[in-house]
Amino acid sequence: MRQAVPVGAGPGSMAPYPPHPVSMPTHHSAPASAPPAAPRHRWGIGAYLLAQAVFLLVSLVIGVILLGSGPPSTAALAVAVAVPGLVTAAVAVVITVVRGNGPFVDFGLRWSWRELGIGLAFGFGGLFVSLPASAVYVSVVGEDASSAVGDIFGDLVMPPAEALLIASLVVLVVPVCEEILFRGLLWGGLTRLGANVWVVFGVSTVIFALAHFEWPRAILLLVVAVPIGLARIYGGGLLAPIVAHQANNLLPGIGLYLMLTGTFPAL
Repeated sequence: MRQAVPVGAGPGSMAPYPPHPVSMPTHHSAPASAPPAAPRHRWGIGAYLLAQAVFLLVSLVIGVILLGSGPPSTAALAVAVAVPGLVTAAVAVVITVVRGNGPFVDFGLRWSWRELGIGLAFGFGGLFVSLPASAVYVSVVGEDASSAVGDIFGDLVMPPAEALLIASLVVLVVPVCEEILFRGLLWGGLTRLGANVWVVFGVSTVIFALAHFEWPRAILLLVVAVPIGLARIYGGGLLAPIVAHQANNLLPGIGLYLMLTGTFPAL
């Protein structure tokens, strides 16, 4: 009796199951792994306190040496306005390099059209709050409602080019330095302690207002700082609050220019 031969098992044909397993190539690639998160920085609140101490010390030395005797020159005023903040910002950057991942990672300091737009929105939008608050402040305080800028520059008159230099420093340079200190070092130090982002926002806003040492204007500075801090939250990096701060300083900078050229009364 003939045995049935499985189909495909005859001579010259392949067996239905090969004697050895054959590995077949697959078209499925391994899933791409997410980019590794940046290492956590090792600096904290102490970094902010160190930078703040440097700012106060440099300001004191410049005040004694350059502004202590006689009417200051334009160069001396430019140094007094810009150098303390620049030195402080440099200290902050060095701290992030030595104890962290550098300012671009630790501060989120990067170029972004999105952050630029957020900064402009919160900066100019914040004027709708800060300008009425300033008007209320002046109406309540009256003739004593002078700012630190008015106290320093109130009696000075200078050529337009020199006045433009001082005003440009106030509008462009000072905000960068202050944001590196407050929404950079202080913000990162509080975050490292595990504080919620809104706690970090509130604490840094209050410290920003108090650290200017203009006690009569502390509440007004608090109002000014709120949209800048919100820009830091919604922007995700330091560019947005820098732009918001610069936008907020634009009108005071114009007023300072007019005051220094003698076309506007002292602030």
